[in-house]
Amino acid sequence: MIKTEGIVIGETRYKETSKILNIYTKELGKISVMAQGALRPKSQLLAVTQMFSCSEFQFRKGRNFYYIIQADLIDTLYSIRESIERVSYGFYILELLNKSVPEEEANEKLFYLLKKGLFTLSSIDDEILKFIVAYELKYVCFLGYRPLIDRCVSCSSNLSNNLKFSISLGGVLCPNCFIEDIGAEKIDLNFITALNQLLYNSFEDIEDIVINKELLKCIHSLLVDYILYNIDRKEFKSLNLLKI
Repeated sequence: MIKTEGIVIGETRYKETSKILNIYTKELGKISVMAQGALRPKSQLLAVTQMFSCSEFQFRKGRNFYYIIQADLIDTLYSIRESIERVSYGFYILELLNKSVPEEEANEKLFYLLKKGLFTLSSIDDEILKFIVAYELKYVCFLGYRPLIDRCVSCSSNLSNNLKFSISLGGVLCPNCFIEDIGAEKIDLNFITALNQLLYNSFEDIEDIVINKELLKCIHSLLVDYILYNIDRKEFKSLNLLKI
């Protein structure tokens, strides 16, 4: 028997009344779970097996799956589903995790970031993109791919206003090092300032940070490409639901 907190990050229907779930847990990381009878109308597992739901689970490990012995619901986070924008970004957060972490590799920091991120998303209505960019930055750092943004990634010189960001090198390039990556994207000090503000402030505090919407879109686009490069993926399908 294993007791741990977990969040449902994926589901597949199995036969008529059951589901196979991906659950990201605090103690076990990402696991595959058989939820037998979860689709029955009066099933006690109905709420705890919904996407985004956060619960305290008790599992038994079988040959191919974990099985739910008991589950106590913490929150369904149903309000995420009440807005097209929120649910689309919610699925993006889950897809980020599903595509970048292996099975059964615990990462407590990632678990708490996921939980905090989803709870924050469920309660905000304005400037969701600013929150998403802050989440992406924190997430990629917790994965181990923190970009170098306080000096040139190639020569370590101080930064001027004429800069580029190299996805392949993982950081900012000064003019003397542009040749190191001819495909690097042009940025400026406003871009760097925004990155630092979103990275080092909590989700609660970013509400007070003022960032131009066009700049946010540029940062988001670059971060998506940066994450995809580092996890060796081509796209996040969930972002196709949004017109950024």
